[in-house]
Amino acid sequence: MRTQPIPLLKKDRLRVLRKKRLMYILVGIAAFFVLAIGLYFIPPIHDRLSWRLAELRTRIVYWLNPPEEAVFVPTQQAQVDWIVTQTMAALQGPSQTPTPPAGPTATPTITPTPLPLSAHLDVPVYAHQCFRWNYCGPANLTMALKFWGWGGTRDDVAAVIKPGVQDPSLDFIQQGFWDKNVMPYEMADFVNEKTNLRALYRIGGDLQMLKNLLVQGFPVIIEKGYYEFSYTGELAWMGHYSFVTGYNDASEGMIWQDTYPNACNDSDPAVIEQKGRDNLSPYDDFMQGWRGFDYVFIVVYPPEREEELQVLLGPWADPDWAARHALDTANREIPSLAGNNLYFAWLNKGTSLVALGQYEEAAAAFDMAFQVYATLGGDNTQRPYRLLWYQDSPFAAYYYAGRYQDVINLAEVTFSTIDTDTLEETLYWRGLAEFSLGDTEAAFRDVREALRLNPNFKLAREQLAQWGISP
Repeated sequence: MRTQPIPLLKKDRLRVLRKKRLMYILVGIAAFFVLAIGLYFIPPIHDRLSWRLAELRTRIVYWLNPPEEAVFVPTQQAQVDWIVTQTMAALQGPSQTPTPPAGPTATPTITPTPLPLSAHLDVPVYAHQCFRWNYCGPANLTMALKFWGWGGTRDDVAAVIKPGVQDPSLDFIQQGFWDKNVMPYEMADFVNEKTNLRALYRIGGDLQMLKNLLVQGFPVIIEKGYYEFSYTGELAWMGHYSFVTGYNDASEGMIWQDTYPNACNDSDPAVIEQKGRDNLSPYDDFMQGWRGFDYVFIVVYPPEREEELQVLLGPWADPDWAARHALDTANREIPSLAGNNLYFAWLNKGTSLVALGQYEEAAAAFDMAFQVYATLGGDNTQRPYRLLWYQDSPFAAYYYAGRYQDVINLAEVTFSTIDTDTLEETLYWRGLAEFSLGDTEAAFRDVREALRLNPNFKLAREQLAQWGISP
């Protein structure tokens, strides 16, 4: 009688057991991922984890392609002798400051008004941007609107000013991920078109003007830059809207509401609000941060107080005067600044000239800004590569000066500093430049993509209509 060897039976059993164990492990892993995915999309969990995963992705992209290493070099640089002379003087010191060329300059006739030592406006509803993408615009505008009794929410604001990609497979938060920035004019348009309140924005503000508004009961939104340590250990510059609600001369600082406090990781809204309310920024720090955006400010107000506001603003009520004042401020600051602040001042000069319709002079000022930018870095401070996520004046200057290739090159450098090509304004200007150079296919694609990323982007929709093509 033949019998099967015992050792073979043991091998077969072990093989079967191993296969079963492996199958159980694979099933368990699959079940774990299915459960994890299911839990991830539960709103409270999703709100807190989605931004962390996106941040991890960005870190990997930035590790592979450091954004601060991208430098734009103009290829169609304007030959404006006084701009070059002024740049050299700015680098050498104030004693070398040349006389600017003839042209419009600000002639301030501001008489300082005696003000109390402090003012502090009560903020009835605090709004934060935690667990949302790039939400400082909607959050700050919500507080400004609610100060005057508006009944909406931050998401009501965001649905209009940063709606994001309208993909039904994405939830509201993920749709908004694609819009990295909200412009001041978009915020003012929302107030004027979607509420019963009014809003205006100007460049070239100063502390005295802000204090005067606060004393008379008008809080102000400003856009500023600030620094925080990145995951690489370097000081990284970022843009941020701030709701300014008071000042205190004894403490020598401005009082503002921070929509992105360092408590955003906390699950308790009360803790977030406690950290976000009534922060004090020393005057010097406040002005340095504000410089990064040409001292822009937004005022929301009831229509019945418009005449009062116009009187309080004085010459700032005229946007043309405000732009000339901003230009004058940049001209005064350039000779005495260095590093990132000098870069910001040159950008402010260009931005102010764009506002005045002087595009060739603006383009030359931006050329100087990018020359300064190329020298920045080191000393534990990154180049402020995010700035062109928030501002499009250089694109406008180069485009209207006829420097179309520089528009395209600047767009390429800007997109290299971000993990995805999601800046609708940059796409828009690149599309216009491509069209001007005869590449209509690329132009249509870029402007269509700009509108896809922000369906409420009026300029893109109007441009497509002018070209006679569908969105």
